[in-house]
Parts: sequence; structure tokens; C-alpha cells
Amino acid sequence: MADKRPISRKKNVESGGSGVNKRGSGLGTGPVGSSTGYSGRSSSSSGMKRAAAGGGGGLLIIIIAVIYMLLGGGGGNSTSTNNNTADTIDVKPASQEVDTSVIAGSRAKYTTVNADGSDQVTMLVYMCGTDLESKHGMASNDLNEMLAADLSDKLNIIVYTGGCKYWKTSGIRSDVNQIYQVTDKGLKCLVENDGDKAMTDPSTLSSFIKWGTSKFPADRYELIFWDHGGGSVSGYGYDEKNSSSGSMALSGINTALKDGGVKFDFVGFDACLMATAETALMLDPYADYMIASEETEPGIGWYYTNWVSKFSADTSLSTLEVGKMICDDFTSACSQKCRGQKTTLSVIDLAEFAFTVPSCLTNFSNSISTKLKNKEYKEISDARYVTREFAESSKIDQVDLVNLCENVDTTEAAALKNVLKSAVKYNRYSTTMSNANGVSIYFPYKRTSYVDKACKTYDQIGMSGDYGKCIKQFAAVGSYGQAATGGSQSPVNSLLGNALSGSSSDMIGDLLTGFLSNRSLANDELNSSNTEFLDENPLSEAETESYIKGNLLDASSLFWTTNSEGQDVISISEKQLDLVHDIDLNMFYDDGEGYVDLGLDNVFSYDDDGNIVAETDRTWIAINKQIVPYYHTDTTDLGDIYTITGRVPCIINGEERANLILVFDTENPDGYIAGAVADYVDGETDTVAKSMIELNEGDQLDFVCDYYDYNGNYQDSYYLGDTMTVTDEMKISNVSVGDGPVKITYRLTDIYNQEYWTEALDK
Repeated sequence: MADKRPISRKKNVESGGSGVNKRGSGLGTGPVGSSTGYSGRSSSSSGMKRAAAGGGGGLLIIIIAVIYMLLGGGGGNSTSTNNNTADTIDVKPASQEVDTSVIAGSRAKYTTVNADGSDQVTMLVYMCGTDLESKHGMASNDLNEMLAADLSDKLNIIVYTGGCKYWKTSGIRSDVNQIYQVTDKGLKCLVENDGDKAMTDPSTLSSFIKWGTSKFPADRYELIFWDHGGGSVSGYGYDEKNSSSGSMALSGINTALKDGGVKFDFVGFDACLMATAETALMLDPYADYMIASEETEPGIGWYYTNWVSKFSADTSLSTLEVGKMICDDFTSACSQKCRGQKTTLSVIDLAEFAFTVPSCLTNFSNSISTKLKNKEYKEISDARYVTREFAESSKIDQVDLVNLCENVDTTEAAALKNVLKSAVKYNRYSTTMSNANGVSIYFPYKRTSYVDKACKTYDQIGMSGDYGKCIKQFAAVGSYGQAATGGSQSPVNSLLGNALSGSSSDMIGDLLTGFLSNRSLANDELNSSNTEFLDENPLSEAETESYIKGNLLDASSLFWTTNSEGQDVISISEKQLDLVHDIDLNMFYDDGEGYVDLGLDNVFSYDDDGNIVAETDRTWIAINKQIVPYYHTDTTDLGDIYTITGRVPCIINGEERANLILVFDTENPDGYIAGAVADYVDGETDTVAKSMIELNEGDQLDFVCDYYDYNGNYQDSYYLGDTMTVTDEMKISNVSVGDGPVKITYRLTDIYNQEYWTEALDK
């Protein structure tokens, strides 16, 4: 954008290194270059479609978390990977004190606290252990934290276990579901065999709620969901043993809670991404407060010992006091043990939220619809683009709702912002975060194939249709913008020296007409089964064609010229640059038999005339001077403060597929390895794992790259470079790729989230 151009990562170039060297035979893993990791692109040799869609497209079935930091708690022995980074990261609240006020007219609370310490409390923990437990023992770690608490007979903690192939806590069975009580003498098994039920089946949850509250009647009931989380669209949970059962959508949670018949003091999610407006509105009939995270959770999850001890000692603590302790303990533990992790946790008053937000959300939605009808799509797209997004590379399209209101900047947005900030009673977040105000919402931009699914969920949970209509309209215009360019793009034409893909003014009308007829042209994910939202296009066909013609990036301008300094530049007008949201370098190394895809890196500069200057020094990101495949995933730019994140596909200890997470920020411009996140096979889960693979000194890392023949066909994925042993000093820099020729092309992403590749430079 003209007033806020995309920013570049600052390179730290060093001499040395052994260059690019693929080794061994093909791994048969499928491409690693899509933003979802190993899955997400066809592994056939049918061409290079989406060959390096590191942040903009390709078939995205699974969702993985993008920023996971190094585990150091819960019994794990993690290794530091950057001596220049502080051991802790400060955390801060949105407000210094809990907001105890409630707007007049809000319903009375379901739970009445006695205030004399006599309350009996039953806390139900629905613990779907899944791979978080079988691989990393995260559920066992949290059970141990509960067992370490000072427990009184006024607090009963009842845990339902299942969904896991192997439990690291002795006695917990993996073949069946069980029910345990956490006591001061250890775990007490209450139900030895509750069958092998899917933990994402609403009936399994409702049965547990009924059983637990009937066996342990109380004055106050709490419910904690423990597992993966997917937010507004995917909901909760991944059952490792019953993966075909999918996740428990918000509509499923609604069904379970309605059938359970209990009013909860609070419902908490020790899971990723569940602090959404949709979740809050769904929960209102069943609970007084929601405690959840906008962002992905670090692997250590909630820290239970301290707040459980205090709650057990005084079971008449207010729910807000308990919520504050949960937030404080969680973010403090993460600051000590999960360097660099973007950490959030908030407490939302559901009674106030349900009373104040719906009408303001309706007005906000209608104001966006009006802007779209008035041909102001670009303004909304720009606002959405700069809004704080969570789990960015997973493309779940959840953004901070307060920050979205600030960026849309209308009277209706201001009104919604005010009631949201009032309903969020406490909010903690790490200083690596910004614009995280406690509640997010689904707003499609990167992945329109989920729009119909989301709006169906809205209908099922009784959410107003106005918001669904406005996001359908926004997604429709964006999809038409993609279709007008001819649909999915890739670097294949650039690599082969063909003319750049693009649409002339005369072609746009035909392309849009074709898209209307087959509904599968805009991107790889759209087809007749998930494009009902296109019927909500706020513009007529003629208006759509006219608007897109006036707001379309001209692919014919993406050719290299030489400036007065002898640099390779793309001469692009200020108006055209205003349509660009992202700029990434895509480099391919010719090893004499084909092309090694080194990935995507946001490195570039501007000359005095505002032209985009290519990085042509033939260097690439390396760890300990060894070239690695790297894919830039997201950038947060606040002017003086920035954070750039990317991933490095790898295999740990010869067996576990993963992505190392690299972070470059204001305090660490040379970057550091923040940790590793597990990768999932195609379709394994559509929720986001809080799992973090522990990196221990001595672990073996094998980096994985994609390989293409000279016709641009994907051949296989290979190891890149030598096996690397993890040490306490892992340095990131740029080193020479070696003597072989390289092809350099840049990917530009526009306001419709459409990708364009420049012609390739041979260097």
C-alpha cells in the first residue's frame, strides 16, 4: 500500500557454507512448500501449480499452528536455541485490574457465590489426550500440575480421559475412555471402562457432564475443554483414535451443553483459538464466563497448580478472581518457558456479551455491506489485511474483532469496539503480541472455501444472519477478483520463461462469466459444493467487472528493468503498489538435473524512485551456515516494532515431521529458532494443535525441500544438506547458495489475496 508498504526482512550475510545440496532418494512425503506443510498440494507430476504457495493458496485441508515456542516446562528438558534472546518475555494486561462492572440490562448470573467459603465446586475437565499426550505427554504434565495443588474436600476435579493412542501417566488406559478424580493421594479411577467413544462426539461430552454433576453435586460447576482447538469454523478437538469423527463444531458443543443440562460458572478452553465472538454467543445459555485464547496456545498450556490451590482454599472466590489467576498463571509460565510465543488469554462476561454485542455486530455488519455495495471493497480488504490475525499461516481467518473495528473506522465500528472492550473483563498477552484485545471473529480473506461452512454454523447456533451476509459479500468480491486474473497462479511460467499470467481488460468479462458457470476457477479449493456465498455478491455483473478492471494488479508490469545504479527493479506505479499486500522472493537452485525450491523470503528493497529492488546476491537463509528451505508465513508491522515469522520443513530424529519456527523481530533482527511444531498428514485434523515438539540438545534435524524437473513438474521431496545436531547455539544467517545457477522470481499478493509471480531472473 502506498502509505504502508510491505516491509522486508533484514538479512545477516556471512561467508562460508557448503551451498545447496539435496541428498538421498525421494522421500515420498508430498510437497512441503505449501503453507500447511507436507500436505496441501498434489504430489503428482502434473505441473507446478501452487509450487510455492507459502502464504497464499493451495489445497488447505489441515490447519497447523504457525508460531509455537520452545517447550521448557511440564517436565520437559528443552534446549535454548538463541543465546541473544532474553530468557523471559514480559506479559501485560489490556487493563491493570479486573473490570467487575456489568452493563445494566444484562441477565443475572446463573451461579450465585456464597461468599463465605462454603461453596462446593465441581470442576469437569474434558481431556482428549490425542497426539499432544501420546507424543509429548502434555496431558500428563497438566494432570501432574493438578495433583501438585493443595486440594480441599470443597473442590472436586473430575477428569474424563480418551482420544489418545498412548498415555504417559501409568494406569490411564488408551483402549477405552475413563473417568478419574484428582485427589491429594493421586488419581482415583472412578470409571474403569466407559467404552471407546469418540471425544469429538457431542453425546460423549454430554454424558460426562450428566455423570459428573450427578455424582458430585455442587454450588458451582466449571467445565474445561483440553485438546486442540480450531475456533469459529472447526470448533474443538481432535481424537487421535477416531480421527474420522472430525472436530466438535460449535454447533456440536451447543448440542452437548444443551443436552447436559448444566449451568456453568465458567467454561474454559485449554486449547487454541477459541476466544471468538461466535464461541461466546453460543456459550451464553450455558455459562456466565468464558476463559479462552485468541491465539494458538504454547505447548505447556494452562498452568494449574497455583490457581487450583487458591481456588480450593477459598471456593467462594469470585469467578473473575479465579479467571484472573488462570490468565496470570498461564501467561507468566509461558513467559518463562516459551520464549517468543504469542500468548493470549482472556475472561469474557457472557451475560454482558450476549446483551450488548449482537445489535452492535448487526449494525457493524450492515455498514460493511453498505461499503461493499458502494464499491469500497479495497478499503475493507486493506482494513482486514492490517488487522491482527491469529494462526496466520493456517488460514483459519480469525482476527481480533476490536482491532478490525479500529481499522474499519466507522461509527458502527466504534460502537461495537466499545461494547466488546467492556465485555472482556480481563485480558493478558505477551509483548510479542499487539492488538490482541480478548475476542476474535472469523472474517474470510485467505480461505474463502470455509465461508459456507461458517455461515451454516451461525444458523445452527442462532447467530444473526447479518454478519454472515456481510462476510459472504466480502468473500464473493474477493473470489471474483481472483477469477478475473484467470484463477490460481504459480511460478511455473516464470521459470519456463513464458509470458506472465494475467488478464487483459477484454478477458475479464469472459473469465467472470466462466467463473459464474463452473465456480471452480478462482482457486484450488472452490467448487460447486462450497460456493453458495457467491450468490451474495453485492454488485451486479456489470458493476463487478467495472470495479475489478479499475482495481486489478497489471501482470504485464511485472518485468525487470535496470535502474541507474545497475540494480534489477520492477517499475510499478504508486497506484499499482497500493494494490499489493505482500512481496516475497521465491528462489530456485539449478543443481544440473532440476530445480531445488528454496522457499519464500520477504527480502527486497525500494530504490529512490519507489521501484521494487530484487535481492540478487545469491544468498539464502541458513542455520549454522547450512542452507535450509524457508517459507515466510506472516509479518506484524507496527512501525518501530515488527515481528516476521517463517517455517523450515524438517524431520526430527528420523521420524517426526515438523516445521522449525524462525522469528525475526525488532530486538532480534538476525532471528532465532523459536521451536518446532508437528506436521499433520492430509486431512488428519482440521483443528490447530497446541503441540510443540521439544528440541533437546542432541536431537537430529533433517531439512526437507521440494524438487522440480526443468518442465516445472514436481518430482519429490528430498533432504537438503547434512543432518544437523541440535545444540544450545543455533545461529541464523544468509550464506551463498553455491556455484550453480539460480532463478529468482518475486511473488506479489494483491487485495483479493491473489498471487502473481514476476518474470524470473537468471543469476
